[in-house]
Amino acid sequence: MADQEFPAEPARFVFDTQSEAEIAKVLARYPQGKQASAVLPLLWLVQRQMARQTGSAWLPRGAMDVVAHRLEMPPIRVYEVATFYLMFNTKPVGRYHLQLCTTTPCWLRGSDDLVAACKKVAGIRAFGETSADGLFTMTEVECLGACVNAPILQINDDYYEDMDGELTVALLERLQRGEAPPAPGSMIGRQTSAPVGGATTLLDAAPRTAQPVTE
Repeated sequence: MADQEFPAEPARFVFDTQSEAEIAKVLARYPQGKQASAVLPLLWLVQRQMARQTGSAWLPRGAMDVVAHRLEMPPIRVYEVATFYLMFNTKPVGRYHLQLCTTTPCWLRGSDDLVAACKKVAGIRAFGETSADGLFTMTEVECLGACVNAPILQINDDYYEDMDGELTVALLERLQRGEAPPAPGSMIGRQTSAPVGGATTLLDAAPRTAQPVTE
């Protein structure tokens, strides 16, 4: 629920070995004096590290200060980036971050049913809340860029496409039981963004052989 308590912000943040290895690759892309251009990927590494270490993918302010120091830029500029992009969480989220697109294509295809299903299973009353067990946080997001397979439910970094209320309930209950989630993608067996029901053109199993030109 809204009053779900999370651990306080860590007193100190240090990049771990895995993150440091990735930072070296990131900084190598930019010339000396232009390290500030790496702020987005470094913030992403912070969020991924927090997910590994705490089960909650978010950006503590102290970690943003570490990024600012590493990139030799004012902390306020890092805060501006972190609060501008929806991909960054500036407060703790549940183990499974339910990100629901409610813009026009998803809404026309039934995103309201997905929202209702998430509330029902997680016991969440509104966007921005976290379930009492800390398992789910529900967030309303702008277009996720997969409109052709709407409605979309993004869980952490994965897209679950062609969803409906029943499929959403089944997926979240599966996560509640501690079972592995299904593979991301279409939940009705659609091949990428092909028509529902399969291909309708180019149905030949073998390519046609070109005929020789004769005079």
